[in-house]
Amino acid sequence: MKGQSAERIQSLFPVLLASLLVLGTAQLVFDSLKSGKSYVFQYYGKREKLRKSVFVLPEDRMDESCNLFEGQWVWDNVSYPLYEENSCPYLVKQTTCLKNGRPDSFYQNWRWQPHACNLPRFDPLKLLDILRDKRLMFIGDSVQRAQFESMVCLVQSVIPKGKKSFKRDPPRKVFKAKEYNATIEYYWAPFIVESISDHATNHTVLKRLVNLDSISKHGKSWEGVDVLVFESYVWWMYRPQINATYGSMEDVQEYNVTTAYRIAMETWGNWLESTINPHLQKVFFMSMSPTHLWSWEWKPGSRGNCFNESYPIQGSYWGTGSNLAIMEILHEVLQDLKINVTFLNITQLSEYRKDAHTTVFGERRGKLLTKEQRADPLNFADCIHWCLPGVPDTWNEILYAYLLQSYQNFL
Repeated sequence: MKGQSAERIQSLFPVLLASLLVLGTAQLVFDSLKSGKSYVFQYYGKREKLRKSVFVLPEDRMDESCNLFEGQWVWDNVSYPLYEENSCPYLVKQTTCLKNGRPDSFYQNWRWQPHACNLPRFDPLKLLDILRDKRLMFIGDSVQRAQFESMVCLVQSVIPKGKKSFKRDPPRKVFKAKEYNATIEYYWAPFIVESISDHATNHTVLKRLVNLDSISKHGKSWEGVDVLVFESYVWWMYRPQINATYGSMEDVQEYNVTTAYRIAMETWGNWLESTINPHLQKVFFMSMSPTHLWSWEWKPGSRGNCFNESYPIQGSYWGTGSNLAIMEILHEVLQDLKINVTFLNITQLSEYRKDAHTTVFGERRGKLLTKEQRADPLNFADCIHWCLPGVPDTWNEILYAYLLQSYQNFL
């Protein structure tokens, strides 16, 4: 009997030992979970803690029938600007008008009010949640770069220090919100298709040469991007004709700008249809950003430009700086596409804002204007680019409204 009992105890010993090890390990796991130091907690618990998902309510979204592009600018110095110029370290000198000496800041306090509805109030946390694990990329010229900087400034203040980064990787700029694994990016491509002006810093509008059927080099950087926002206008309009190639890179011909623009947009459209996954990617196209080069258009008999203007234009207005033929071309190209591209028609609402350009409080060829140049606004005022905070913030509020519209809540 004693021998049998000893054998039974000996056979149970491994089971008892294993049970003790399991209990001990379980206790260690529970203790570490309580302390918050376990790998499980760090990987899953902290992710859940960080993931404060935003729930978009019906009242957050715009009415489907609302036209956000018809309305008026109303004075609002309570809720605007949406950020302060000196609070955003990512602005370039070209747009920091107050820092560069502009004496008034009225241009920051106008809110766009659509006639039939309200523009959703911009919420940076909601946008970051929409962009979680995604990439938003702005593609175009320096006007589009300002919209990129505006978007970065709109969201960066809610992201703690150490949780955001900014990298220049020409022709790209990349802002990253690390906790959201979201990036807001900019890609320099003033004609969208390829050209000799594609170097991010060493470029000039004077020697334009556009490759109307070449886009693949740019396109490689756009593949797989979740939200693409394109813009291309001002660089096309320097002269009525433009040098361009189609087919052979050696065969340079002079094209009418409208003809060349249509060919370039068709090349872009073909790239979209062959590359974009409409179920996973969203594509937007910003309409032309207007210029205010001649004050006689809104003030008959005057001989100035946008310099020293402090208030928006009242009443209906369409300047000669906005080319209706280009608008028609865009409409036709987008209509013929087999995938959906959302056209954000910001031209008319921006037309009223003769007061919001950088004028003499910006840069020319990478340098701030001299005292002598500032004293000669007729020749040196920049009536193309915009001060920030300013009009491009409204463009981003509209883009945000469309992103909210398509956002799906997950419980």
